[in-house]
Amino acid sequence: MNRTRRFAALTLLVAPALALGPAVAAHASTTAAPAAAKCNVEVDSAGKYHLWGEGFPAGTTVTYSGSTSGSVPIDKSGRFDLGGLSGAKYVVKTADGKTTVTCAMVQH
Repeated sequence: MNRTRRFAALTLLVAPALALGPAVAAHASTTAAPAAAKCNVEVDSAGKYHLWGEGFPAGTTVTYSGSTSGSVPIDKSGRFDLGGLSGAKYVVKTADGKTTVTCAMVQH
């Protein structure tokens, strides 16, 4: 087999593998980017405030401050939920200080 034919045969074998590699890698990385952190405040039927958030780093703790303050753990879905609070204005911060979110008032 001469060099030209050998090169052509090798190209036919290698080209599909090279083309398939990035496609398989792109298909394998279907992990979605985390949602942007946000929090909301709602008034419950008893007139107390309900503070909840999502998009925070899972397994961490955030601090909240406003009419009352404290800290709350973030669940594996990146969410937290607090009820029975007083006041409608809150700010939530991650423990590392990289994210600070002013909570929005939601009315139904």
